[in-house]
Amino acid sequence: METLEGMKRTHHCGDIRKTEVGQEVIVCGWVSRRRDHGGLIFVDLRDRSGYVQVVYDEAAMNEGTFHKAESLRSEFVIGVRGKVRARSEETVNPKMETGDIEIVCTELRILNKAKTPPFYIQDGIDVDEKVRLKYRYLDLRRPEMQKNIMLRHRVAKVMRDYFDRNGFLEIETPMLCKSTPEGARDFLVPSRVNPGQFYALPQSPQIFKQILQVAGFEKYFQIVRCFRDEDLRADRQPEFTQLDIEMSFISQEDILTMMEGMIKELFQKSIGVDVPTPFERMDWDTAMDKYGSDKPDLRFDMPLMDISEYVKGSEFKVFNAVIESGGMVKCIKVDGYADIPRRRLDDLVKFVQIYGAKGLAWIQYSEEGIKSPFKKFYSDETFAKIAEATGAKTGDLLLVVADKRLVVDTALGQLRLEMGKERGLIDPDALRFLWVVDFPMYEWSDEEKRWKAMHHPFTAPRDEDIEYLLSDPGRVKANAYDMVLNGVEIGGGSLRIYNAELQEKVFESLGLTPEQAHQKFGFMMDAFQYGTPPHGGLAFGLDRLVMIMAKCDSIRDVIAFPKNQSARDVMSEAPSEVDEKQLRELSIRVSAPKKKDKNENKDN
Repeated sequence: METLEGMKRTHHCGDIRKTEVGQEVIVCGWVSRRRDHGGLIFVDLRDRSGYVQVVYDEAAMNEGTFHKAESLRSEFVIGVRGKVRARSEETVNPKMETGDIEIVCTELRILNKAKTPPFYIQDGIDVDEKVRLKYRYLDLRRPEMQKNIMLRHRVAKVMRDYFDRNGFLEIETPMLCKSTPEGARDFLVPSRVNPGQFYALPQSPQIFKQILQVAGFEKYFQIVRCFRDEDLRADRQPEFTQLDIEMSFISQEDILTMMEGMIKELFQKSIGVDVPTPFERMDWDTAMDKYGSDKPDLRFDMPLMDISEYVKGSEFKVFNAVIESGGMVKCIKVDGYADIPRRRLDDLVKFVQIYGAKGLAWIQYSEEGIKSPFKKFYSDETFAKIAEATGAKTGDLLLVVADKRLVVDTALGQLRLEMGKERGLIDPDALRFLWVVDFPMYEWSDEEKRWKAMHHPFTAPRDEDIEYLLSDPGRVKANAYDMVLNGVEIGGGSLRIYNAELQEKVFESLGLTPEQAHQKFGFMMDAFQYGTPPHGGLAFGLDRLVMIMAKCDSIRDVIAFPKNQSARDVMSEAPSEVDEKQLRELSIRVSAPKKKDKNENKDN
């Protein structure tokens, strides 16, 4: 193979413009496309900046150079010396940033050849994600993937600049920590020098960033890798990146205002979008009651509406039993969908059952009159009152769920999103930011039969609710807040507990004895004895935020080397087995059955 000795690159492919016409340039990159027109060969050359067309003219170059050009194939790595010239008007390519110029080659060096790739290195390919992840180094060559990774770089740069300008310090916290399995499962790391003992990879730097406030640093941030051993989906990975922030001597309003400023600058400088501030605020109870979600998508209307008072006291046992037991009957209105096919209604019944609802009812205000599975139990006057209360008119559809409040809100909230997508109500270019505030301090775990922290056990309860921590935990609201964008939680945090006695009381409310609390969080509780300032903060999911900014459907498209849905890296084949020597050094014995050697005789 040839080298670039004596041939120093002068320009990136996508940066050359008409101002360079007549100049000699040297460019390097990958052959994206080659077109042979007899004595003329055209090559689209690609690097991370974009494309440029290179022309090989047999009549204007020596035979050896043109012969090399004839040998070029897709993904060959080459260096080109040549002169920039303007394209004729009829050959200008408006789809390329460099479409009004081309480079006439005078020297070609083939730096490396390439096998035929398993898929085209271009945008919009229809290729199984397994193949893309296996050949990730090729997938990352595609322009749309390179744009995503470069956007991620810009996002991180703007974040660092913003917090530096506002007096924050970027401080690294440990990757090898103590296991405190109060939330998701920890990834454990065995210690060779401390046999039988384990570190945990951090799910969050939460404790350390609070201790940094005890230490007096006042304003901390970090773009940090975190780890959670949990089930995966499109917006989750076992290792992920978050922007972590903590501040002292501030109020909740100070934090929300500071973060709105960061988001405004981030979107403006990263993707050129102006985000209006301040953001809308909505308390958790309102979000759940009106939208059935603590991360409502406000890009379209369609609120949940309570119609219990209109349907109670009838002969329809389903509604009566629910209301008498303390439940409720709520609905959503889908404009212009009274003609919904019956088959689709049957599908929606199954849909809400996924979220715990026992069934789904409906009212169709059609041209032929009212259609409903419970029509015979109610008068026309009742249906008219429901129409007036919900704003339903002829042609509209009401979808109705009756159950416990949480089941109704959750099922209808998900159904609302389904209808929003199905009816084309969601503007994909809209950006609707929202702060959801005043979260419950606790949520009940049916599995563990105890109260668990909805966020984490260091969240401060509202002052007026402290008296209920032990007597009525379900009543307690927290000084907690989430930032929501288009129905996705992109960040969340809280004011923290900074009083040791209150922290011990919260641990007690979670069912932790003083001994258990000290075993898990002793070093933090000890630190709180030495003058802890009022503090609070939050963390943003960087992967999720960039995914939305890049208009991708999966965070795997904005992470250079992600894991698949089985938490595997199919490119490097991790995780993998390790040899017995390594296990002995770590004092570990593996009890999981080993896979049989594929060459082993099955009859042995």
